[in-house]
Amino acid sequence: MDLNVTIYSNFQRQFFIIVSHSKRLEANCLDMLSKVLSYKVSKMFVLFSIVAIIVPIQSDRQSLPKQYSNLYGDENISNLSNLLGMGIGVLNFLEQGQHYLNQEIPETTPESGDVYDFVVVGAGTAGATVAARLSEIPQVKILLIEAGSNENILMDIPLAVHFLQLSNDLNWKYQTKPSNRYCLGMNNNRCNWPRGKVMGGSSVLNYMIATRGGAEDYDRWAEMGNEGWAYKDVLKYFKKLETIDIPELQSDTTYHGTKGPLHISYPLFHTPLAEAFVEAGKELKYPLVDYNGKNMIGFSYVQSTIMNGTRMSSNRAYLYPIHDRKNLHVTRQSIVRKVLINRRTNRAIGVEFTKYGRIISVLASKEVILCTGAIGSPQLLMLSGIGPAEHLTKLGIDVIRNAPVGENLMDHVAFGGLTWTVNASVDIKMQDIINPTHPYVGDFLMRRSGPITIPGACEALAFINTKHPEKRSGLPDIELLFTGGGFKGDLLLPTVMGLNTQMHQIWHKYIYKHGWTVMPMLLKPKSRGRIRLLANDVNVKPEIVPNYFDDVEDVKTMIAGIKAAMKISQTKAMQTFDSQLCNDTLPGCENYSYDSFAYWECAIRLIPCTIYHYSGTCKMGPREDPTAVVDPKLKVIDIQGLRVADASIMPDIISAHTNIPVYMIAEKVADMIKEEWGYLKQSVS
Repeated sequence: MDLNVTIYSNFQRQFFIIVSHSKRLEANCLDMLSKVLSYKVSKMFVLFSIVAIIVPIQSDRQSLPKQYSNLYGDENISNLSNLLGMGIGVLNFLEQGQHYLNQEIPETTPESGDVYDFVVVGAGTAGATVAARLSEIPQVKILLIEAGSNENILMDIPLAVHFLQLSNDLNWKYQTKPSNRYCLGMNNNRCNWPRGKVMGGSSVLNYMIATRGGAEDYDRWAEMGNEGWAYKDVLKYFKKLETIDIPELQSDTTYHGTKGPLHISYPLFHTPLAEAFVEAGKELKYPLVDYNGKNMIGFSYVQSTIMNGTRMSSNRAYLYPIHDRKNLHVTRQSIVRKVLINRRTNRAIGVEFTKYGRIISVLASKEVILCTGAIGSPQLLMLSGIGPAEHLTKLGIDVIRNAPVGENLMDHVAFGGLTWTVNASVDIKMQDIINPTHPYVGDFLMRRSGPITIPGACEALAFINTKHPEKRSGLPDIELLFTGGGFKGDLLLPTVMGLNTQMHQIWHKYIYKHGWTVMPMLLKPKSRGRIRLLANDVNVKPEIVPNYFDDVEDVKTMIAGIKAAMKISQTKAMQTFDSQLCNDTLPGCENYSYDSFAYWECAIRLIPCTIYHYSGTCKMGPREDPTAVVDPKLKVIDIQGLRVADASIMPDIISAHTNIPVYMIAEKVADMIKEEWGYLKQSVS
């Protein structure tokens, strides 16, 4: 009880400081948020905290500028009824949370020497999918190894996604190497690169946006020598993984599935600003599209991995339904140190991992499948002796195979500096959303409705071709991601992004403004980065060099995306709210003429934003391709019994958010494994 009281006292004080316009989130507050998110305190403490922390905020805000107009269009809602509804809702919500925890697969701690048919490393998007599909074979035994702990329902609140990145328990908290060419507005010139460390992996931390990419993306993979990866080959897996909960799309059985584990829906609530954004698209002669159907180019509300108002992670989609399946074993809090490889046969025979200070080695009689993402998978391969020979030798690692592991690093980078203010309180401001005298928290807790069901305030998007604006088919080169709130003035985003003090101060002056944001996102970057080890130790984070905007074509395309966002802001639909660009003097850009190429190049190098789509570092290609790490069956070239199945295998990044394509990759590799071992027709669902 003493711990709960101490945490509550500190959390209340720090949260009050935040909402009362503090300039920086204090470290102690982040620690309190981390503890709540990790469920390290009692349920009654969480209930008490939510109500008691926020109630004082209302009295303090009486002296602040008026900034609330009910998003529901109804000002006559009883404050008392909102408070009572929220209190009851919290109890119901936490009861559902306990039900969630009861769906987790029981914990296993293997003994050294234990043998499994398949060992899957990483229980993220790919790993959960692969393990679940392999467990459909009754006669095989699978071990799924995860470095993090259980998912809980607090992680599945769509609007609260920013908070998750603050937790040391959920997030690996990678950072890029300091650079003098990008991330210049961040602390120490380093961009934060979050990755999930929890059952469900990054599907628990992401913004839940469900996009596949265009047919041409996958046809390009096939043209690069990857037989079986053309769009006609992978479409069935996109359909297999999906239950489309969008009524108007359910009849489109050419492109959509209705019986898959992963539910996909539109957000249950739209702000008036999101509705205006979609109308702006019509003004600009763009169609409203199902971007996961025949054509991508156009405007749309986001399709999201949300079911009944809460996040659907890979853990919830694939593992909860089979939590009592006896042939699938899960060990959590387990960090794999390396793959065990028989040097005589060049065959992977198992893995070595640590759990609670113990070193445990388990064996795989058939295969080891790495599903630890575009950072984790190349790190593990290199620690296991597979990678650039000269680099490994310098670190004292015995080289088993010289391979271009860690090369070809790609990411979708966006520009985070385009916020417009508006003249009405029609946006998402966290101060208003969490105020218990407003109906939003109660509505979410009681009915899973309202603005809290919006994934991280991301409401809509547009796919456009900046080089051929008239085109309505083919691949886009820019995504315009719309959020129904201002990045500038947001309570948490400056900390989540790692903005430096100067940028933090510039953004903070908008804390009482209302607004919206568009993030132009570079879909087909030409620049390539790399990942390297800094030590022969899995606990030392690798060196990440994304090389954002290394190719001048990327700069040109991004600036074209900025110009396209400007046009949207000038439409009648967006000017209904008197949208005005927050046009700040950016440090380091003062000597450039505003709106010039040089000015915008300076700006995008100052505040680039990762969209968390790290990929390509274990490139798939034909065995004769010197740049390939895995072949089209996702087998590590020249190593038996070892595959990689995650975003790292992408030879070229797709024109979309990568989460749904990673599910597809996992579904496809599971079938390839079953086919190779003669199990394809023996699976049970």
